[in-house]
Amino acid sequence: MNVERKVFHLGDIVQMKKPHPCGGNEWAVIRMGMDIRIKCQTCGRSVLLPRSQFEKDMKKVVRHAEGEN
Repeated sequence: MNVERKVFHLGDIVQMKKPHPCGGNEWAVIRMGMDIRIKCQTCGRSVLLPRSQFEKDMKKVVRHAEGEN
């Protein structure tokens, strides 16, 4: 089974499959490890997700962090 891992870095702005209840759909990656912490760019609320759940629910990277190519 060849599963392609999604590429994202600390500081990236990502779009998730489902929007946040506040209506925002852009999230900043603010912590990486076994768990990923993301922060809603609309209301500022942060959510901690297991890496596997985050990778499943992430749709795409909207903007890369400053300094990333």
